[in-house]
Amino acid sequence: MTGLRSIRMTGPAPDSVWIGLRQETSDLNLLIYLLAFLVLTIGNCELLVTAVNRVHSRPIREFFLRQLRHAHDLLIPLFPAWLLIGIGGIAPGVLFQDIEPAVTWSLLPFAVQLYFVCCGLGFIGFAMSVARYHLNQVPRQQIGFLSRVINIADELGAPPVANGPFRSMTRIPGNECFSIELNERVLELDRLPADLDGIRILHLTDLHFIGTIDLPYYERVLGHVALQKFDLAVFTGDLLDGLQFTDWIPKTLGKVEARIGRYAILGNHDWNLPTAQVRDAMTAAGWIDVASRCEVLSVGNAEIAIGGNETPWMGVAPSFADQPQSVFRLALSHSPDNINWARRERVDLMLSGHNHGGQVVLPGIGPVYSPSIYGCRFAGGLYWLDPTLLVVSRGVSGRHPLRIGCKPEISILELRQAGKRK
Repeated sequence: MTGLRSIRMTGPAPDSVWIGLRQETSDLNLLIYLLAFLVLTIGNCELLVTAVNRVHSRPIREFFLRQLRHAHDLLIPLFPAWLLIGIGGIAPGVLFQDIEPAVTWSLLPFAVQLYFVCCGLGFIGFAMSVARYHLNQVPRQQIGFLSRVINIADELGAPPVANGPFRSMTRIPGNECFSIELNERVLELDRLPADLDGIRILHLTDLHFIGTIDLPYYERVLGHVALQKFDLAVFTGDLLDGLQFTDWIPKTLGKVEARIGRYAILGNHDWNLPTAQVRDAMTAAGWIDVASRCEVLSVGNAEIAIGGNETPWMGVAPSFADQPQSVFRLALSHSPDNINWARRERVDLMLSGHNHGGQVVLPGIGPVYSPSIYGCRFAGGLYWLDPTLLVVSRGVSGRHPLRIGCKPEISILELRQAGKRK
């Protein structure tokens, strides 16, 4: 037939195009599933960590907190394993079948869908926490900073480890629990009276005598402290994890000297013990207990009101309402969670501990665990919340002797009157 011409096909055959499109769709689905696995796993961790942090900020006895930590330790790895084995391998088995993510979602029970939504919100919370950590800036009130690290294990010739609990943690690679940081800060405060200009405060917190890190560590650390002179010394709680260590107090805190005086409160670990005996031991060592009250000190023509807040574990929050506006207000609070109380009381400077800086600070992420209703927001460092400057020390030790990217700390503060910067 002369009127007909043959038509020649160019490009891939229709079957090849279809196969290629299916492969691209399959690859995209796999990528979506991998991203979902990552988001859900991180979100689940954030939810569990958030629960642990918040519960540990409340007055709950150690036995129950221990059970919560065990459940947390179990659920952290079980969740991603369930995702891989359950949803990935069994039902609906997305690792072995090319199933659209929308179809997979529709096959999930409502309770699972709801928890996955919570995990998604947890992931957003995690991202916000990391962003806040990187965006946090040192307040303008800090006008000078000097830091020095001392490796106590090197000075003693061996790690000062005894037979207490968790001693195996001291051998974890990268653990800095024996490298203490002496941080000296110069702080400029608007309401500091002229007669207090240049006052030096030693802030000690969270010694945690438990018998794992041995007495020579504390003696050596406070020996370095004794080389300097201070006007005021304060201790903000968590001294003992066992009453058998009260005889360590005169050998450590008992040797601290301060010209004006030494003032102390207790923390949640002390609350787990007969607190009257702990207070008696501190008083015998020369420390003045200011728990649930204010004490006014005269320094030249100036006055300092020191108030101690051990809530939510013990006592009541003291009131500064009776103090004249001219009185400089210094608050000692074991937990930085009491910052809103300090702001209401127009406190000038609040010193806290409790959070240990998070103990482990992950590169690029920051601290993860911090026993606070605010999570890791006040894990450690300086924070200005008008009209209060909050200083949170990472503490000298901890019940668990683990410090990675977060050295233990002794904080030394020199206060300067605004406008008299040197």
